[in-house]
Amino acid sequence: MRILLVEDHPIVRAGCLRLLHGNGHLDVREAATAAEGLRVAHEFSPDIIILDLKLPDGSGLGLLGPLTSPAPDRKVIVFSMYEDPAFAAQALEAGAKGYVSKNDDPEVILQAVERVSAGGIFLTASMAERLALTRANLGNPAHRLSSREMGVLELLGQGRTLSEIADQLQISYRTSASIAAQIKAKLNITSNAALIRWAVGRQQV
Repeated sequence: MRILLVEDHPIVRAGCLRLLHGNGHLDVREAATAAEGLRVAHEFSPDIIILDLKLPDGSGLGLLGPLTSPAPDRKVIVFSMYEDPAFAAQALEAGAKGYVSKNDDPEVILQAVERVSAGGIFLTASMAERLALTRANLGNPAHRLSSREMGVLELLGQGRTLSEIADQLQISYRTSASIAAQIKAKLNITSNAALIRWAVGRQQV
């Protein structure tokens, strides 16, 4: 089975690679950026991609479509520092087949690969429970955002401007600004400055 790990932190990436290489039937490649991930995916044709949400040159959520559209059978497991179930919900909505937190036990990654390769969806029991509670909580504002809006919100939280976001997501500035306006409307936020503060606050949770 071919696995591509897209993760920008060298220590985290090295630990994951050791774990995956310890499983003899996995052929594993790595990438540290969104651009490198797309290139390696094209060359290597992985069966499963383990994808960080926060990359130096783009959002993992925004990368899900370009990674999977050339190969509909390709599966993505999101591997993220975010434990907020809203991120798991948006990842699954965008097409991911699993969500693993970097605070989970390392063996969870192998469990996720096994489950997803067999055609299942993988969430830890605690994340599945929190996700169910989040979906039941109509007052959670982030849950009203689409996967595209969550991707833009994440990049705003990383300090990117709307022009930079447009370049990274390969959309026009007008589209980037329109998505930001939609986010403000859904979150009942009236200014760009307040939206950026809200986005940065989520990054720190």
